[in-house]
Amino acid sequence: MNTIFDDFKNAFRRGDNGVVQLILINLIVYLVINFLLVISAISNNGNALSQFLLMNLALPAPVLSFLVKPWTLITYFFTHEGFWHILWNMLFLYWFGNLVKEYLGNRRFVNVYILGGISGGVLYLLMYNLVPYFVNNQPYLGLIGASGAVYAVVVAAATLIPNYTFNLLLIGPVRIVYIAAFYVVASFFGLAGGNAGGNLAHLGGAVIGFLFIRQLHRGTDLGRPITYLADKFNGLFQRKPKLRVTHNGKPTTRTRRATGTSGKPDQQEIDAILDKISHSGYESLTKEEKQKLFSASQNQRE
Repeated sequence: MNTIFDDFKNAFRRGDNGVVQLILINLIVYLVINFLLVISAISNNGNALSQFLLMNLALPAPVLSFLVKPWTLITYFFTHEGFWHILWNMLFLYWFGNLVKEYLGNRRFVNVYILGGISGGVLYLLMYNLVPYFVNNQPYLGLIGASGAVYAVVVAAATLIPNYTFNLLLIGPVRIVYIAAFYVVASFFGLAGGNAGGNLAHLGGAVIGFLFIRQLHRGTDLGRPITYLADKFNGLFQRKPKLRVTHNGKPTTRTRRATGTSGKPDQQEIDAILDKISHSGYESLTKEEKQKLFSASQNQRE
């Protein structure tokens, strides 16, 4: 048992392990919800415990309900109830997330996921409060699932490296731009179906995934606010390094923030590399170009 907990701790200690960390968070929430579902069932409480948790994690459609529970704009895209729902979301997150992480770095991958989830939630709220068709068909529970965030990652990967191919069972090699396009179109057609809210989140996430890469090519990182907030949050739990200095012959201890040079490649170089990936794929990069791209993603502190 200790080995399992050690594996979990090691997964979260690594700073470049965003794909696994996000999958684990989704998995933990899923297991807690379904554990409570079992406990409720055997204690003759129906599903009261799991429903109470879901109601406080799901994004409600009525805007007044959302204003009472604003945290749900974040928690909803870490929450799943059904097995197949979380399975497919986590598989797509793993497949496409590792691509985004490899090309843009861990931080930007996590930023795409979070921005995609928020964007999907915002579109869901807007449509269910402004468009009569959706207003008249508001779901009881609200919105749950990482699909919007995952769609952002999928579309970001397809926008960045459209010619990258996956070998699909019974089909063969398919470029990821076609895979992404298929799921986006299917989500649009599904707006009139039973999972309209989920499909709205898909489309909201897809839009932010596309815009994130396009703006990155123009030198604008849409994930800057997420990175800034994450740095501030992490700074609350980090001790400032202590330096021993000598003043008038007496050693004293002072605390200051450590600084250093980032050694980042020039932004124009990175833009040129990203353009090359977009047109010819990651495999076309030289070893030096891959090193520069990796260095830029690791040193990104915006």
